[in-house]
Amino acid sequence: MTSGRLEQRFAKLKSIGRPGLITFVTAGDPAEDACSSILQGLPSAGADIIELGMPFTDPMADGPAIQAASVRALKAGATMHSTLSLVRNFRATDTSTPVVLMGYFNPIFVYGRDRFIQDAIASGVDGLIVVDLPPEEDEELCLPAKQSGLDFIRLATPTTDDVRLQQILPNASGFLYYVSVTGITGDKSPDANTVQIAVERLRQHTKLPIAVGFGIRNSEQAYAIASFSDAVVVGSAIVDQIKSDLDKMDSRNPKLIKNVLDLVKTLASGVQKTTAPS
Repeated sequence: MTSGRLEQRFAKLKSIGRPGLITFVTAGDPAEDACSSILQGLPSAGADIIELGMPFTDPMADGPAIQAASVRALKAGATMHSTLSLVRNFRATDTSTPVVLMGYFNPIFVYGRDRFIQDAIASGVDGLIVVDLPPEEDEELCLPAKQSGLDFIRLATPTTDDVRLQQILPNASGFLYYVSVTGITGDKSPDANTVQIAVERLRQHTKLPIAVGFGIRNSEQAYAIASFSDAVVVGSAIVDQIKSDLDKMDSRNPKLIKNVLDLVKTLASGVQKTTAPS
């Protein structure tokens, strides 16, 4: 039995007739206090679901922006414990916005799988995206996590064929994350027409909500993708905003947080002026 926050959020979005905005930030970037303030402000800025990256020294599927965010967070002292503390602090004031941890298995393994699952649930985490655990290894984390109450979100890519989908989908829950372009995060921009065809194919195989991410950087792109998806995921553009501001100001400067949240508001305006797919 999962917490139900993801299911409830997608049901609410469907009831009001619009897709959602999923925002990604790396835990502890640019520093724990600033990251906590950003998290607290994301829902009112228009984020419907939050993805929180678990900092890791070798984020192989991520582009330069998110890799740099992990480096900044680790240099600032981020750990798995502090990542879960960020979620716990967020839950003190927000009990409804879903939070999904995204990253790689190594930090979870080092922390201890069972301890991680227990502490993630206690902190208020709703789901996991672990990009380097294929369905052939579901017993390693996916099944224990789901049995304990965490959704396990799977990725599909432009190269995922129908046969592979039949392996990916049986234990997937929460939503299906469609990676709109091949390659690393933030590397290229998606072609909306091509992505729409892919999403329509995915809908033939699953009733899960479909979120589309990778390469979406502005409100116009968000609007285009939102017109046929259940949610739009934006990550690299947000962490790039943090990096840009760090070149000009200290992480404790309130303007850094404001600039991030203003960007999210702009992205949300693109998503919210569309209607959800029928």
